[in-house]
Amino acid sequence: MLGPVILAASRSDRMRRLISAAPVTKQVVDRFIPGESVDDVVPIIEELTGRGLELTMDVVGEDITTPEQAGAARDAYLELIDRLRGLGLGERVEMSVKLSMFGQALDGGHELALANVRPVVEAAAAIGTTVTLDAEDHTTLDSMFAIHEELRKDFPQTGCVIQAYLFRTEADARRLAEAGSRVRLVKGAYKEPAEVAYQQKHEIDKAYVRVLRILMEGAGYPMVGSHDPRLISIAQELARQSGRKPDEYEFQMLYGIRGDEHLRLAAEGHRMRVYTAYGTDWYGYFMRRLAEKPANLRFFVRSMISKG
Repeated sequence: MLGPVILAASRSDRMRRLISAAPVTKQVVDRFIPGESVDDVVPIIEELTGRGLELTMDVVGEDITTPEQAGAARDAYLELIDRLRGLGLGERVEMSVKLSMFGQALDGGHELALANVRPVVEAAAAIGTTVTLDAEDHTTLDSMFAIHEELRKDFPQTGCVIQAYLFRTEADARRLAEAGSRVRLVKGAYKEPAEVAYQQKHEIDKAYVRVLRILMEGAGYPMVGSHDPRLISIAQELARQSGRKPDEYEFQMLYGIRGDEHLRLAAEGHRMRVYTAYGTDWYGYFMRRLAEKPANLRFFVRSMISKG
């Protein structure tokens, strides 16, 4: 399987330098990451919301090594929220945050991440939107869920992400599927050991359906993070069986992948949210997109060959 190899490459400084220096790389990266600054992505936000879509915005960053860098990540989100306020689009655009960007991995990182994310959640609530805490590797999840629980005391709409490939996720889903909760379900995009995660695609797909059923039958608000046509159809059927209306769950897909499907689902009356990342430190995010789906890797290699 190529996925684990690509994920290993995502942590290689040598590969980072090689790929970042390739002339064609920026053209390919632009498919998944439409800009490096707020100014770059404002036109994208306006275009997509104008076409009936909603968004979740992710300011990408991977290597936070100081509290000052964590503070800068917080400030980048506050700048985005300020721009959304000016555009009057707060209710159409939420934020996705990785707590590692807010200092979670540093000394005293749990408290630091909570202190940094809270003002972002407060500012988002002030413009009528919310924040979803992204899931990272399994060693960070207890901290993420604890921060999520703490934030929900004052901001109950704060969402979180769970990953179908982890053995623990069915239990997490049962705990989270309560009234007022917002839970995004994804397959998972980190290299995890066999002791904690399913390794085969068919096992992950079956786990995804089991967890999705728990969320659909629960009292919370499921967010279906998948591009898989079969899983999208299953999600629609589970929603029907659970008596959910179209505004009682949503689909989420990545910017740059299956754009026609985004518009089709929205046109059918579904809530369709586009996960849109931007920023200068795009390498880790980009490599995970390649690892998730062989078609993304083929697209990149073809571009490298044709432009080389």
